[in-house]
Amino acid sequence: MSMITLQKPSQSEVTLLSNIFIDDYMPEANGEFVKVYIYLLRALSTTPVSFTLEQMADHLLCTERDILRALKYWSRQELLALDFAADKSLRGIALLLPKAKASAEDETAAAALKQAVPAKAAPLTPDRVKELKQNEDIIQLLYIAEQYLGKTLSPTEIQKILFFYDGLGFSADLIEYLIEYCVSRSHKSIRYMETVALAWAQEGISTVAEAKKSNARYSKDYYSILKALGITNRSPVETEITLMDTWLKTYGFSIAIIQEACTRTVLQTGQASFQYTDKILEGWKKKQVKTLEDIQALDAEHKKRKQDKKQSKPAAPASGNRFNNFQQREYNFDEYEKRLLNQ
Repeated sequence: MSMITLQKPSQSEVTLLSNIFIDDYMPEANGEFVKVYIYLLRALSTTPVSFTLEQMADHLLCTERDILRALKYWSRQELLALDFAADKSLRGIALLLPKAKASAEDETAAAALKQAVPAKAAPLTPDRVKELKQNEDIIQLLYIAEQYLGKTLSPTEIQKILFFYDGLGFSADLIEYLIEYCVSRSHKSIRYMETVALAWAQEGISTVAEAKKSNARYSKDYYSILKALGITNRSPVETEITLMDTWLKTYGFSIAIIQEACTRTVLQTGQASFQYTDKILEGWKKKQVKTLEDIQALDAEHKKRKQDKKQSKPAAPASGNRFNNFQQREYNFDEYEKRLLNQ
């Protein structure tokens, strides 16, 4: 039997495009921006990889301003790292590996936390970043972070972790626990870690023990809420935790108020519907409910409005039917039946 030789095209004739780019980045990008990114990938397959913005603009039939705008867009998406000279002219471009974007669940959870915590992160100066990277604790921390996340950290992720240390004053141990905590909940995005870190900072958490205590308190609340909805045979899933975090942390409701909403949910729907409970609590938040007495006052107000509406409803107009206007006689049907039988 003869051997079969399988060959592939020369690398210089093929430009590989990441599936992550196609799935996560391309749908939201301007078509011109996509052209620029693919051109950069194409340029990597040839040597030397040097060109001017003018050459690139001529090749893609657009302006240099269009090229620069596209490059800055991909830089914000963390697919490129741009190097500018002192005169602000572009002198270098580094392509970064695309990484999967945060899931919708991550985005929802992060948004819920950010409602409660103001964004305080500020970029560190290059000199401070360089200084911190020489710290033995930081070197070890960045290595551990890469092990948890299973990838090389991007410049943005390094910047955020350094901010936790230098800006929020977290110890290396607390940051390591922060990363471990988020990853254990299937949240690997640095945006989610940042919002959790800011929430801890607002609570005054400065040690691993305090963070664990805070997490344990919320974990106990989760099971109290599940029980109020009639769920006793399982742990909460991630989407449920996200909603409960919104009720507890963003809305700031007490367990008593949340349990009341759960009770009403079961009475109205006959099932454990987190979405229905969320609508109830969202409405109470808009009406500035703080206590169970506030809920009772809302109930009384609602009842009064219904009664007033019922009383103010106009009486039905008299029918124009001539038969109804005719004077009706009253008959004794029992007596009438006896008379018919005796005839």
